[in-house]
Amino acid sequence: WIDPDAAGVEDLIAVARACPSGAITYERHDGGAAEAAPEVNTVRVRENGPLAVHAALQVAGQPACHRATLCRCGHSASKPFCDGAHATHGFTATGEPPTTAETDPLAARDGVLTVTPAPNGPLLVTGNCELLSGTGRLVKRADKLALCRCGASQNKPFCDGTHSAAAFRASGEPATIDTAPLAERGGALEITPLPD
Repeated sequence: WIDPDAAGVEDLIAVARACPSGAITYERHDGGAAEAAPEVNTVRVRENGPLAVHAALQVAGQPACHRATLCRCGHSASKPFCDGAHATHGFTATGEPPTTAETDPLAARDGVLTVTPAPNGPLLVTGNCELLSGTGRLVKRADKLALCRCGASQNKPFCDGTHSAAAFRASGEPATIDTAPLAERGGALEITPLPD
């Protein structure tokens, strides 16, 4: 679905920017602007799938990035990142959680968003963030969130402590992801695939 040799640089950049997981990235060598962090940090709840994060993102000590999909089904072999296991395990959870009452405006909508996987527990998100439904509706504005990653919460996407009763096990350390460039395309673009 990506043929770098048959597309223009701007078309390839558009494909990379549309990738919610950050598995497709780019690095310009023609003096063009690099990808910038968004003006608004967002965490989007995907129907029956992961959390899609777009922010100046720091996940558990990994290299900084702007996009990532984070597991919320509890079955990913690449926790805290999504590896598509939700599809093979039949994970079901709405992408349209109700809007919470606490949606006061934040002092700022950008800045570094840090995600720390709690050992055997939720994803702890700190930094300015807008939690959105899959269709883009605002669910909550917050600077601290505890989001379910075990798949068992009765209050998804939020953690309700069920991970303890469900005997969820996951370290607080992320899976290792090799972000070294694997191919250079068109003289002005590097496509860096991440493992599935």
